[in-house]
Amino acid sequence: MISSKFPFPSLPPEFQFGVATSAAQIEGSAPGDGKGPSIWDAFCATPGKIKDGSDISVACDHLHRMPQDVERMTWLGLDAYRFSFAWPRVQPRGQGAWNEAGFAFYDRLIDTLLAAGIAPHATLHHWDLPQALQESVGGWQSRETARHFADYAAEVARRFGDRLVSISTLNEPWCVATLGYETGQFAPGLKSRKAAMQVSHHLLLGHGLALQAMRAVAAGAAAGRHPQLGIVLNHTPAFAAEKTPADLQAARIADGLDVRWYMDPLFRGAYPADAIEHLGAD
Repeated sequence: MISSKFPFPSLPPEFQFGVATSAAQIEGSAPGDGKGPSIWDAFCATPGKIKDGSDISVACDHLHRMPQDVERMTWLGLDAYRFSFAWPRVQPRGQGAWNEAGFAFYDRLIDTLLAAGIAPHATLHHWDLPQALQESVGGWQSRETARHFADYAAEVARRFGDRLVSISTLNEPWCVATLGYETGQFAPGLKSRKAAMQVSHHLLLGHGLALQAMRAVAAGAAAGRHPQLGIVLNHTPAFAAEKTPADLQAARIADGLDVRWYMDPLFRGAYPADAIEHLGAD
């Protein structure tokens, strides 16, 4: 572990200070760099979806300001940085040909972080699915996307696994499924609980296939450091307003759909029975 640079004697020496970002929130898009559009590009371009009409075409311009951004991380005294690869930047259509210019950017980023003594942690999917997959197969509504995701994960692990401390497959799949496909607040903006639950399953399937693919890459690689592999989940605890049967049941269902729906498949290999019963056959 890398000890913190902050002089807080009450913290254990192995404590790490870190920050995290997502590609779509900071990078921007350089014209001519080969990046394909993501579902967030399409979502931002849809009238009425973004309140102030802003988009992610420039964002924080991290694509051009990366060296200065890492300098700021050093000034802050950070030990670790979790960034995300933009899938459409390195594989514009979500399948097929790779974009070497996109991979070159992340190659420079990782080297710059390592030179600054900042541990690089990566996320493969922080919500910016290639728009081409959304249009061709329905995005995460299709099992095909999970298979393409595994191929993408293997390629990232093959190229960068020896320099990354960890690789997370998905960032907050609940947000992708529920906010993106049920409430319509996030890209791609669908409003269907049935679609959202199918998406949640395919996200978890994609996670599992990606782990298998990246472990195979590690097994076939030369001896050396291999990244830790995992997933980033977001959970919201649910508490009954009153200790009445109705409130207690509502809290349990909320826990089932928001927490156990993702934890149980990962650790128990099955979805929670009470949540399935609540959802019904449809």
